[in-house]
Amino acid sequence: MEEKVLDEKTEEELWRTYKKTKDPKIRDFFVKQYAPLVKYVAGKIAIGMPHTVEFDDLVGFGIFGLFDAIKKFDPDKHVKFKTYAVTRIRGAIFDELRSIDWVPRSVRQKTREIEDTMRTLEASLGRAASDKELAGALGVSVKEFEKTMLKISGTSILSLNDVWFTGEENDNVSIADSIESPQSMNPETIVEKEEIKRVIIKAIEELPEKEKKVLILYYYEDLTLKEIGKVLDVTESRVSQLHTKAIMRLRAKLTNIKKGIL
Repeated sequence: MEEKVLDEKTEEELWRTYKKTKDPKIRDFFVKQYAPLVKYVAGKIAIGMPHTVEFDDLVGFGIFGLFDAIKKFDPDKHVKFKTYAVTRIRGAIFDELRSIDWVPRSVRQKTREIEDTMRTLEASLGRAASDKELAGALGVSVKEFEKTMLKISGTSILSLNDVWFTGEENDNVSIADSIESPQSMNPETIVEKEEIKRVIIKAIEELPEKEKKVLILYYYEDLTLKEIGKVLDVTESRVSQLHTKAIMRLRAKLTNIKKGIL
């Protein structure tokens, strides 16, 4: 199929043709059209990542996700391709980051230590622990605690994309999906998936107000950390800290629940 002919067809027509024929020219047309989306997703993920993680590498990982999205997209499901593709692109990037094990062992150990402390402390308090309480439980000063939170902030976004399987093949949901798609919370969809989302949404609702706002503004309203800082009237580094603490609280809250669901 010639490019001129492709341009004359609607996207819906192209998807229906591609679903039937798997024409490589149509596939290449979609790759070219949605390549900017890969850069956009990679750019979002790159924020806060260590300088050792190259943006071009993230884009390369994301292209695999775009190919996967094009291959598996079903136009009959009435979901916009862009929405579907973002999840696949992001998933491909995080899968590759996990496989190359880019997080330093020391950072991973410190993250685990803080999460364990947070889980134990907040369970006994019955509420979100303050920085002072967490620092005290860890045996460090508040200033040291804040420095540590900044150091590990680049790894927390990975945690948010941990997958929660619903039991059906190729059907899963991540914490990020639950933040990004509050409108999809309806009883008509799969019961197992809704239960997992309900648990995640409840955990998000129980976060301290500023941390909850950071998650919603970043993942749902699509603001940058700098823009969120202006909205909340705090520095960008403070936003990064709030983001990290929010993710760690979620992971702490959900760890035991997750074991019960799976």
